[in-house]
Amino acid sequence: MTLKTKTALVTGSTSGIGLAIARAFAAEGADIILNGFGNAEAIERERGAIEKDFGVRAHYSGADMTKPAEIDAMVEEAHERFGSVDVLVNNAGIQFVSPIEEFPGEKWEQIIAINLSSAFYAMKAAIPGMKARGWGRIINTASAHSLVASPFKSAYVAAKHGIAGLTKTAALELAPHKITVNCISPGYVWTPLVEAQIPDTMKARGLTKEQVIEDVLLKAQPTKEFVTVEQVAALAVFLCSDAASQMTGANLAMDGGWTAQ
Repeated sequence: MTLKTKTALVTGSTSGIGLAIARAFAAEGADIILNGFGNAEAIERERGAIEKDFGVRAHYSGADMTKPAEIDAMVEEAHERFGSVDVLVNNAGIQFVSPIEEFPGEKWEQIIAINLSSAFYAMKAAIPGMKARGWGRIINTASAHSLVASPFKSAYVAAKHGIAGLTKTAALELAPHKITVNCISPGYVWTPLVEAQIPDTMKARGLTKEQVIEDVLLKAQPTKEFVTVEQVAALAVFLCSDAASQMTGANLAMDGGWTAQ
């Protein structure tokens, strides 16, 4: 499979899952639009590494995913620079944990905006071009929490359930246009963000690193193994292939058996 002549826009792609997906698409020949927050020098290193490693063009957009106008401008800039947005991956996301009655209203609004509304606005901006070209792939990063709930994550679970519904609706609308829309629902993925949480959890609970991994992070995953960013990225690449052209509206769990329980 090749994505040469295609452009992929991946939100939330300066680290973790998003960066792995961007690099996997670049390995298939796609030009890349990166997006996300982080240290400017680190982001530039990653952008430059994509160009050097894969011989494609890569551009970074600092668009704020809470601001629809900036999302529109990002998609427009992608069209101006590279001519198209053929693959859109809505991956940007944040998390906050609190009981509902104590959940700060501003955190609720922020999570819904970044985890759900940003996907709507990016799709709204990218779909006309995909329709005009008669081809497109939209992949939404959901979560095991698009299928099941956990306590104290009301905004995140609501947003991810919303992503699953948005995916299905868009898939039905776009089916006649050779545009597929699917979502990937990972369980716990080994990322720097997850790894950084382990020392604090060890201290707070009086556990060893191994106990935190087994009894806290992987408690819900029967395989007792983390999903890797490379595995998520490989599935995203497959969803862009001709072999997956009849897969649309699917919610694909990659969660070590979590949601089979």
